[in-house]
Amino acid sequence: MISRVRWTLSCLVGMALACGCAVHGPASDRPKAGVELVDAGDTVRVLLDGQPFTEYHFRNVSRPFLYPLLNADGQHMTRRWPQEDGPGEEHDHPHHRSFWYSHGDVNGVDLWSESDKAGRTVHQSFVRKESGRDVGVLATRNEWRAKDGRLLGHDERTYRFHRPRGSERTIDFEVTIHASAGDLTLGDTKEGTFAIRVAESMRVKQPKNQPGAGHLVNAQGVLDGDAWGKRSEWADYSGPVQGKVSGIAILDAPTNPRHPTWWHARDYGLFAANPFGIHDFEKKEKGAGDLKVPAGGSLTFKYRVILHPGDAKAADVAGRFAEYARETRAAGTGR
Repeated sequence: MISRVRWTLSCLVGMALACGCAVHGPASDRPKAGVELVDAGDTVRVLLDGQPFTEYHFRNVSRPFLYPLLNADGQHMTRRWPQEDGPGEEHDHPHHRSFWYSHGDVNGVDLWSESDKAGRTVHQSFVRKESGRDVGVLATRNEWRAKDGRLLGHDERTYRFHRPRGSERTIDFEVTIHASAGDLTLGDTKEGTFAIRVAESMRVKQPKNQPGAGHLVNAQGVLDGDAWGKRSEWADYSGPVQGKVSGIAILDAPTNPRHPTWWHARDYGLFAANPFGIHDFEKKEKGAGDLKVPAGGSLTFKYRVILHPGDAKAADVAGRFAEYARETRAAGTGR
């Protein structure tokens, strides 16, 4: 409750800035330019040019996640529930926690759901936590554990929060999976992996299968429910947010294993990149999507997430992917 009060106060300051209202107080108390990471007890708060953007939740949770994700107008771009109640929101899939990374079959253990048998992703430490003028960096180490506490492996993940580019807000997410407790198999299931649950107003279909005003599109132009299970370099989910069309794009780095990824993206608001669920997506033999990491080995995935005004065409998501592809390929060659 205390954390939520602090967040509310911070949001009010951000709203005041957004509308041009005066924020009084000594200069040292005024919002800083750039990207600021602020410790808030059980979360790390991220401010962009002094305005609230998101928080990293890591204590007493089934897996670390970011919530909320706010656009340039300060509006929620992800569903509020189950973190809090949002007006008119469905209470399905309680494991859909805003912005997260997990998988439904890790050596046979479910880390995706929050069922009685599911395992957990446990935050262990902060590796790096830096504010910056153009980029803020949050790097963490997390253990993957079965329900009985058995260690499956661990990951190191990095969030790079970029200073806004106009009305766009960008997060680069990188995760390196380590087979630190023996051989590790990321199993063939659609239940995963790098995921966002978009705001309810953005859904392609609303409750009781009623048509919604949102749209899902991939790089090949495949639309809405037909984009599920297809491979694509990027996908974009857009729809009305407080009366304005806004969107979220996820870009799959060309350096990722199995690029272009498959998409576990649903018309009810789930938006996930999943390179493992080949059996479900392509009706191949079970296990076709298994990806094995030998003991002591590691595997790295990178994604870029862009919150933008308008739909994918208006935001030139195709152009943003070309830009991202050049960056990641250059980084891979050490240039």
